[in-house]
Amino acid sequence: MHSLTEAKLHLPQVTHPRNPGMPLDLDWVANVQANTSAIERRAATITSRRSVKNDFQAAWLLKAISLIDLTTLSGDDTPERVKRLCAKARQPVAPAMLEKLGLQGLTTGAVCVYHEMVETAVRALEGSNIPVAAVSTGFPAGLSPYRLRIAEIGESVRAGAREIDIVISRRHVLTGNWHALYEEMSEMRAACGEAHVKAILATGELQTLRNVARASLVCMMAGADFIKTSTGKESVNATLPVSLTMIRCIRDYQDRSGVKVGYKPAGGISKAKDALPYLALMKDELGHAWLQPELFRFGASSLLGDIERQLDHYLSGHYSAANRHALA
Repeated sequence: MHSLTEAKLHLPQVTHPRNPGMPLDLDWVANVQANTSAIERRAATITSRRSVKNDFQAAWLLKAISLIDLTTLSGDDTPERVKRLCAKARQPVAPAMLEKLGLQGLTTGAVCVYHEMVETAVRALEGSNIPVAAVSTGFPAGLSPYRLRIAEIGESVRAGAREIDIVISRRHVLTGNWHALYEEMSEMRAACGEAHVKAILATGELQTLRNVARASLVCMMAGADFIKTSTGKESVNATLPVSLTMIRCIRDYQDRSGVKVGYKPAGGISKAKDALPYLALMKDELGHAWLQPELFRFGASSLLGDIERQLDHYLSGHYSAANRHALA
């Protein structure tokens, strides 16, 4: 994507083949290394050597909108708030702005909610082909009884969720119990049935990039369709070094298995300028194939409002008030 006219947008639909997984390869896991200083240096170049402006920036931002899992995960969520969020997912940019940009059919990648709001979101999105993603398995800590975590997945799928964002047991990573992590992920993947599963690693709690890499590989071996950085509730969420580590594991997994696995950075990506480096990183490391909602998502809420504000500036030359671009 090089200019506004090359921003290829389409309604999101989960059509990418599932990741069937593979047997647990403990030798591969044991031999994983992560050179933290080299990873940090490479990640730093993403923001220092690139600057996109004008038509190019507008095209990237429009692409980013199509990749957002528009999210509300608050204790005070109500059906009406979720309905308003779904309406925003259907029409993320004001029609007059889209007309000026010469685009149509732009939606977000998905709507992400707690299980309690899945049916509401499914009804509100009927006919749009925008999938509903449900956070599950005792989100965000993942410490509820195991049988209840598995049951929660099934309940969300029956309610109409087409994607399930599960949280792994961090203790399995911190203690190096890769068999336990593999079995847990395999069972959760099976409980999802036809729904695609995103494995949330909570990378800010895994201590080292090597642990992040190992957990990424084990979850993919166990059949995760996406690997995701964070719940958004940790003190440290998505970062570029963590993203580079996970993205290269995705590339290694494809090299060995022939299967493409998706990536979802979540938490802390709230401004348009925050999203651009992640798009550049995906393009550089994995190529254009991953710049589609089937293989890349942003877990975000306020990001969309800021992108719409930047597009308004692109068209008018003036910044509008943030409250003109409320989500719900």
